[in-house]
Amino acid sequence: MPNLIVRNVNENIIKALKTRAGRHGTSAEAEHRKILAQALLKPRKRSCVEAITAMPNVGKDSDFKRVQDNNNRNVLD
Repeated sequence: MPNLIVRNVNENIIKALKTRAGRHGTSAEAEHRKILAQALLKPRKRSCVEAITAMPNVGKDSDFKRVQDNNNRNVLD
């Protein structure tokens, strides 16, 4: 497996990494690998535009027209 060397890392980041590793009962190196995998290998979330454009065309707008109820009764009574 290839190695990765990260230089010039802020001391506060190193401390936070070691603290997080301690909470999870792992080494700082293992925690670093876990963080990298979570950040880089997780599926990308779709944007709102991508989600909307992926919706199938299931009819005309008139098929979903709201019918106005003229009874005007309060449904909470």
